[in-house]
Amino acid sequence: MLNINFIRENQELIIERLKIKNFDALDIIKELLGIDDARKALQFDNDNIIAEQKQLSKSIGQLFKEGKTDEAQTAKEKTGSLKTKIQENTHSLKSLEEKRLKLLYEIPNIPNEIVPPGKSEEANQEVDKWGEIVEPSLKKPHWETIEVYDIIDFELGTKITGAGFPVYKGKGAKLQRALISFFLDEGENAGYLEVLPPLMVNEASGFGTGQLPDKDGQMYDVTADHFYLIPTAEVPVTNIYRDVIIPEQELPKQNIAYSACFRREAGSWGSHVRGLNRLHQFDKVEIVRIEHPDKSYEALEQMKAHVGNLLKKLNLPYRILLLCGGDLSFTSALTYDFEVYSAGQDRWLEVSSVSNFEDYQANRLKLRFREKENNKLRTAHTLNGSALALPRIMAALIENNLSEDGIVIPEVLRKYTGFDIIENPKK
Repeated sequence: MLNINFIRENQELIIERLKIKNFDALDIIKELLGIDDARKALQFDNDNIIAEQKQLSKSIGQLFKEGKTDEAQTAKEKTGSLKTKIQENTHSLKSLEEKRLKLLYEIPNIPNEIVPPGKSEEANQEVDKWGEIVEPSLKKPHWETIEVYDIIDFELGTKITGAGFPVYKGKGAKLQRALISFFLDEGENAGYLEVLPPLMVNEASGFGTGQLPDKDGQMYDVTADHFYLIPTAEVPVTNIYRDVIIPEQELPKQNIAYSACFRREAGSWGSHVRGLNRLHQFDKVEIVRIEHPDKSYEALEQMKAHVGNLLKKLNLPYRILLLCGGDLSFTSALTYDFEVYSAGQDRWLEVSSVSNFEDYQANRLKLRFREKENNKLRTAHTLNGSALALPRIMAALIENNLSEDGIVIPEVLRKYTGFDIIENPKK
């Protein structure tokens, strides 16, 4: 969330910048600051009442000693009434703080200055591109191929769970496992520490990274325990640092994690969401960084380079898009999307988002670092990126490497798969 003092000092800037995200912040900021003013005034009054009560309490014993029984009794009665008032004020302060926090949670992060205006993905700007688009010798969408090859079974997944929960089989399962291992090893080689996080988080973790309340309807919740199935490893991994003070010399913190991800996303009909293009459960390897504020955009470029290098090694043509305000997430200040070309569908598929949240998540998480020179506390910056999401990578690999003989495995994966081709079963 945005810092309340920052909001108070930069109202016009915030209102103007959030228009890029198509969010009208005028009324909510006015209401927020009104509540905060009332909270401050009540806190000031209550602090004075507490001080008065303490002073009176100290004087009661002395008054009794001096034989001033009536004055002591009057002071005693007054301390009782002051205590009641303090309790009432404390209750009101709690209510005001809850209202203030609720409003703070409802204000999106302000976009970086380079974020272009626009209401939808059509306004996203292509900033880079790599690879030559080559037509495969056999052109088919992946959902036709996997049915013939029997490597991913959607009907079986629907039987076991429901639509959007595929079952990977045989060499399809091994290819999936190979991709996970490849992404994790590449991340470790780039300096990321691997963690294996829980697949469920509590409400505090959901609020900490901004999935709650914004994405409440998209998350699978375990209502009896007030847990949520994670939509991405970003949530548990970033929450490792919730309520943590990091010595400056230990920055940056770099983690990589594999996890299953669960999203109750509403899909539309048609080829754009067919097959592996959109799932309710999918595998993903995520990179998370905790950075010094002065270095977070340098870190973002490093993360972009890392994701691009993975795609180059898989020989998947890709392009990078700078997201416009309307396509930017609630919590992000700046996001780059990576899309790979899918030959069988003749379209681009998003496989990664790399984002800088600046101090937005860290304010929620109370994630700070202590400066080495002056021992002062500062709020850190958080970043994350998919490195990579597997379903559309798998789709592109199948479509781009399909031949009459079978699906050719990229060379970098063969030490993980143990085979260099998934043979055409009809040959």
